[in-house]
Amino acid sequence: MRALILPLLLLAATPAAAQLTPAERRIAATVDAGRARDEALLEKLVNQNSGSRNLAGVEAVGRMMRAELEPLGFEIRWIPMIEVGRAGHLVATHKGNGRGKRMLLIGHLDTVFEPDSPFQRFVRKDAAHAEGPGASDDKGGLVVMVAALRAMQAAGTLKNADIVVVLTGDEEEAGRPLAISRRDLVAAGKATDVALDFEGLAQENGRDMGSTARRSAGGWEVHATGATGHSSGIFGGNAGYGAIYELVRILDDFRRELPEPNLTFNVGLVVGGTTAQLDAAHIRGEATGKTNIIPPLAIARGDIRTLSREQEERVRAKMRDIVARHLPRTGAEISFDEPYPPMAPTAGNKALLDRLNLVNRDLGLGEMGVLDPLKRGAGDISFVAELEPGLVGLGTASRGDHAPGETVDLSTIPRQAKRAAILMSRLAREKR
Repeated sequence: MRALILPLLLLAATPAAAQLTPAERRIAATVDAGRARDEALLEKLVNQNSGSRNLAGVEAVGRMMRAELEPLGFEIRWIPMIEVGRAGHLVATHKGNGRGKRMLLIGHLDTVFEPDSPFQRFVRKDAAHAEGPGASDDKGGLVVMVAALRAMQAAGTLKNADIVVVLTGDEEEAGRPLAISRRDLVAAGKATDVALDFEGLAQENGRDMGSTARRSAGGWEVHATGATGHSSGIFGGNAGYGAIYELVRILDDFRRELPEPNLTFNVGLVVGGTTAQLDAAHIRGEATGKTNIIPPLAIARGDIRTLSREQEERVRAKMRDIVARHLPRTGAEISFDEPYPPMAPTAGNKALLDRLNLVNRDLGLGEMGVLDPLKRGAGDISFVAELEPGLVGLGTASRGDHAPGETVDLSTIPRQAKRAAILMSRLAREKR
């Protein structure tokens, strides 16, 4: 009896693929048949260096993606971004029947690994894993996107789909001002109904997760000043506390007073002394000083990440208040960089994940839970988050991103491509 009951229980507990339409079954079969082709494309993309400042390399990856998208019926535009010191963006447009949801697919051509990095080549580690610069972030995502669109074409679901693809060339180090470097992405967001971001798939305890929010990313810089003089007079009425004590007070007040849910703030660089300065890129500092001289200058630089614009504005105001409480004979000022905006969680985003979970059910895959936004960095989808619902994480799973040894889970390419292709096929049938 147990031998008869157990298979029935397993059958009842495992979602079948019976809800897939014939076209969707064709999508799944096409993705499975194209695995070797997809992995070969990934190797080709990875072996072309495309660090954000390697303008020629970014353009080369753009040409590779053009070669994949044009045969699928996309009209390609290359938008140069020399005015902000970056290579440019690829915008690909597929015109459907004009009746279904208009979709914006987002990815990026660049990586954090510039040509001087020792980490340059695609290396297969085993049947399911390979390492290489940008192997997942975001070249794995580009491969998932192409595999999904190719499967849609084979199944006949692409022809009626209205899709705009925006592949930025500077996601890892955006050109400034953002009003220029993200102008075309925002324009695409205004012309579409749904945004799908093909950055990495997040996982928790072996379970695929859905991302419906991601936080902002911006920088801050504090310059503290103080009266200088012989160290024997420190804390006295004439000498005061000096710039370094003022800076330390500010940073410690940040630590004690700012913490709240969904907020992080890091201190990444500190210099102080008789002289103190940062380089033009604000990533290196120099300082001089002696132990018997009260330091007149101190500088700290860090980041701030929030989940909403309201939170960012409120936390910035608190930081300004803290900076303004000067120790005797000291002063300080704080400035903020132009931030990547947040993608706040919305009902529309959650509804889109619910739609994806219907796809998971029909594919026989497990339900994807909602990822804590603290576990995800900033990204390009945030620039259109206030314009339309969106979903993040349609790319590949990986480990060690942004560091030598970045490793992609190749087995997630077909799984993610099937999810994306079926979701897009269904959205293309929904009335706008």
